[in-house]
Amino acid sequence: MNTTPKRATVYFESEIHLALRLKAAETERSVSELVNEAVQHSLAEDAEDLDAFDERVNEPSLPYEAVVKDMKKRGII
Repeated sequence: MNTTPKRATVYFESEIHLALRLKAAETERSVSELVNEAVQHSLAEDAEDLDAFDERVNEPSLPYEAVVKDMKKRGII
């Protein structure tokens, strides 16, 4: 895998950009490092979710409507 950094233009809301710049200065890290770390964390969470879906692929699926009707029938809602 090529680990050469790639350049991208990202537009942040002004408050988020300010927070990133302040955190970068406070932690002596670059904004790029902080953004890369956040994206890696988000992708790792996605990978965990996909693994969980794979583990449960053979479980029966319940339609939302059936669950709500059953809850109403049992007096839960």
